[in-house]
Amino acid sequence: MMLMERLLALMTGVIVAICLGVGLVMMALGPGRKDAEAPTSALAAQLPPVVDRAAARAQIELTIAAAPEYRPFFDRLRLAFPSDYEAALDAFATAGAGADTVDYYLAEAVRRLRQARGVLAARAEPAALTRVFDLNLSVLRALAGEDKRLCATFLYGGVDQDFHNFAARRRALVGEMAIVGLEAISSGRTRNEERAAPSDEDFRALEKALTERGLGKAEVDSLLDGKSPDPPFDDAKTCAIGQTYLEALRGLPEPVRLRIWGLAVELMARS
Repeated sequence: MMLMERLLALMTGVIVAICLGVGLVMMALGPGRKDAEAPTSALAAQLPPVVDRAAARAQIELTIAAAPEYRPFFDRLRLAFPSDYEAALDAFATAGAGADTVDYYLAEAVRRLRQARGVLAARAEPAALTRVFDLNLSVLRALAGEDKRLCATFLYGGVDQDFHNFAARRRALVGEMAIVGLEAISSGRTRNEERAAPSDEDFRALEKALTERGLGKAEVDSLLDGKSPDPPFDDAKTCAIGQTYLEALRGLPEPVRLRIWGLAVELMARS
């Protein structure tokens, strides 16, 4: 497959979902999500009084402060991107306190930040970008150890109540995934490292690494070209393939994996 075709495949293939831990972002769009995109006029008619909104925000801040696994993310967000922090907390308060969990607040704050500034992570320093993918592999392994179906769902960006429950049980891991993503965005803003798009040689190196780890053509095609196998892989196989992909990519020479990681980050931020 030529480079341009492969770049297009990246936009829809499992590779982007695996790379960015899209499940955390999708938590904000899953069950119980408030209608954050309601028309302004309709939303204005539903706004609680200013005093109530101030009280709602205070309650939300108390809820976040009581979650030690998530508080570091919000503290860092407030320092690194104060306008984004204020906008997120005000949006939560406008929607009303008490109806959402702290897990939702984290997921929605991550979603908003990634939508607004996520493309900056593609320019992060190598160590910051590496931590993003290492944490996503840790989450994938944790999912695999609990529920192969949930692991497979995560890889393709799907989120259901079971994933919300997983996040609530694994707050330390989920909170760490959120904060390393934030740090990558902050690093990209500061370092602004230029990276070329991955080349055909980069993809061939990745394909070779996947093959050497025992993946067949159908499995490699599902990762790199977005091709759906017929019949589909079962959940256990899908989960194993995802882990193999991240492990293989982690073993490539740094310039190669950074170019692929940078592209995946940019595609996700722009999607």
